[in-house]
Amino acid sequence: MRSEALKQYIRDRGTLFWYSPEDKGETVTDELLVEHILNYGMMDDVRELFRVMGLGQVAAVFRNSISRSERRRNNYSPISLHYFTLLFNRYAP
Repeated sequence: MRSEALKQYIRDRGTLFWYSPEDKGETVTDELLVEHILNYGMMDDVRELFRVMGLGQVAAVFRNSISRSERRRNNYSPISLHYFTLLFNRYAP
């Protein structure tokens, strides 16, 4: 179950999920939420995500999504992938 803080965080950044009806925004998966914020969010959005979800949880979701089979599409930009791999290896081993 999602915390109220996380639901509010998603509502506040609804423009990142423009393709989803407004009332369905809170139903995005953690994987999609992390991917969108790390790829398209501002650094303040990233910091707030770490605060709301926890650095360890965000790192776990990130690592799980990039370590899937090669057949599964990885939607992280090369810069985001490199930066957050370094960041999580250092601060959330």
